[in-house]
Amino acid sequence: MIASIRGVVLAGSEDFLIVEVGGIGLKVYVPIMVRGAAQVGEPIFLHTFLVVREDALILYGFETEKESQFFNLLLGVNGVGPRIALAILSTMTVDNIRRAVLSEQPDLFARVPGVGKKTAQKILLHLQGKVTGTLESLGQPVSDADTEVLDALTALGYSVIEAQSALQSIPRGTPQDVETRLRLALQYFSS
Repeated sequence: MIASIRGVVLAGSEDFLIVEVGGIGLKVYVPIMVRGAAQVGEPIFLHTFLVVREDALILYGFETEKESQFFNLLLGVNGVGPRIALAILSTMTVDNIRRAVLSEQPDLFARVPGVGKKTAQKILLHLQGKVTGTLESLGQPVSDADTEVLDALTALGYSVIEAQSALQSIPRGTPQDVETRLRLALQYFSS
């Protein structure tokens, strides 16, 4: 199995990069955050996971080994294939996945495009016991106000990733009322 690659980014598309390694261009499917950070002509190192199909060998790449491990864990869920697992890691950070499992919130998985309520519940049940740690170790939990702000931002047409970035930009100590937090989150998009 190919555990990692180091090479130069030749090109990229919405969900994959072409990475030149030893004169060979490898097509590597990556989460959106990795794709956004990669620059053509720049070196890159990715932890990889090779999916072997009857008709194809498909390489998935991740910034951290932890993301690769979570990708593998997600593949163990009945009904979750590589594309859905990649969509989850494109939408949620590893800490957000851990937080969703530890706080038993399947609705956070259901926000991922392509994941329904039943699949979200399967993901939660599969990951329980495999995800370690405590909510306190993950930092500030997602409050009800932040959940409402996230819902409002996605209803306005922002992606879940954009909405989460806007939430993370809200200064600590900001009051927990939805209106204030939504106003600050919207300012993130205007700057």
